Amino acid sequence: MSRQTAIVHALIFCAAVFGPSVHATVLWQDSSKVLVHENGFGTEIMKGAVRRGGTASDTLYFKFHIDPLSDVGTEEYQAGLQFFENNTEKFGIGNSFKAYGYSAFNTAEQGNNNKVFGDVDLRSGSPEAFEAGKIVTYELPRRGLGRTIVFKVQYMPDSDDKVTVWMNPDLTPGSTEENQPEKLTTHFKANGKFDAIHLRHNGNGGGWYFSDLEIATSFNDLIVPHFWQRLWFDGLLLLFLFAAVIATVRFVENKKFQRRLKRAEQERALEQERSRIAQDLHDDLGSLLTRISLLGGLLKADKDNPEQTEAHAGKISQAADQTVRALEEIVWAVRPGSDSLQSLVEYIAHFATELFGESPTRCRLDLPSEVPARPLPPDVRHNIFLIAKESLTNALKHAGATIVHLQVKTDGHYFKMVVADDGKGFDVDIMSANGHRNGLENMRRRAESVGGHLGVTSHSGNGARVEFELNFQTAK
Repeated sequence: MSRQTAIVHALIFCAAVFGPSVHATVLWQDSSKVLVHENGFGTEIMKGAVRRGGTASDTLYFKFHIDPLSDVGTEEYQAGLQFFENNTEKFGIGNSFKAYGYSAFNTAEQGNNNKVFGDVDLRSGSPEAFEAGKIVTYELPRRGLGRTIVFKVQYMPDSDDKVTVWMNPDLTPGSTEENQPEKLTTHFKANGKFDAIHLRHNGNGGGWYFSDLEIATSFNDLIVPHFWQRLWFDGLLLLFLFAAVIATVRFVENKKFQRRLKRAEQERALEQERSRIAQDLHDDLGSLLTRISLLGGLLKADKDNPEQTEAHAGKISQAADQTVRALEEIVWAVRPGSDSLQSLVEYIAHFATELFGESPTRCRLDLPSEVPARPLPPDVRHNIFLIAKESLTNALKHAGATIVHLQVKTDGHYFKMVVADDGKGFDVDIMSANGHRNGLENMRRRAESVGGHLGVTSHSGNGARVEFELNFQTAK
């Protein structure tokens, strides 16, 4: 599956599972805050988006929030949300001129403590103090003390409609119409048909701020959701999931790319190793076998000369030994089980033992008792061995030493090898300037190719010391 296809499938899944919820029964809403002040018959707010006529028989729920500037100290005034039908005033909810408290006006009833027919005080959970001889259940508007009003209109065809008002109801998640306290619930009848809804204010004071207006067909649609139930949270969650999908796809694709890159590097390293083995077979074994073949021809030609025959036979034997050793090195280099630090140390020790086995020069081995288990790439292992081989061979052939000391130290992260002899020594600067004798430049190049460091110290008559160090954590 391509990256684009994976993203598309993930987005479809996220949209289906976590996409924003839609309140299908919310008929109209406006969350903006507007100041209403001295505006006569009021400002129409819905532009005819919702209306109910004389044959309506359903139920609507209305919600709005008030922040009064005109309050009890600025009476008399009228303010509120009012229904209109054919430009005729119907009932409204807010504050009536003669009610002085949160009230309904232009209803089909009169409240117990009201002076004007049509005014009905709204019961509140925060009523005023007792008055002499009567219990007060209403609340006076006060500046700086906002209130939310929810009311329900049950439409009755060709009759006054049933209205229920909740003053500052509980709209937290889990609340219902049925569990609202009776002390903040008011019932009355009124003509609730409308084709327009106005916000209005007339009289004293600075007006009222209205906000969070909403019309719905269910009380539950007016419930204030948890923040994780809001549309913005759904959108944020969808955006987060989209980002997570993109990041996951990129991570997976990057992992695939890294695996392909590693596989390509391994294949390239394998190809290089094959090329090196082929070159070794050609250079080492090829030249040795060619020498043996030539010596065999000379042996045959000089078969009547005992001294020449013996000399040729000795050279053939020497070349055969070198061939066996070269073949052994190649077999060790290509054997999969040899790709470890322990195998390298063991083979260097084996090579040194074989090299000095029949020589008057003694080789003293100083090796770690335990070698940590650590894999080594073939090229690193091969180059380290060739440095050891070159150092030991030079000490045997050119140093004229009686003792050669081979020391290896390692802790799994660090490797150090020292080849020291007590021979005649040499001038390092002259040897380096004259070119390739003792293979100094070859050893340095091999050390640099694996990220190691090679140091050579020697003085005429004082032997020579070759040190190779490698930190595996910073190796190339």
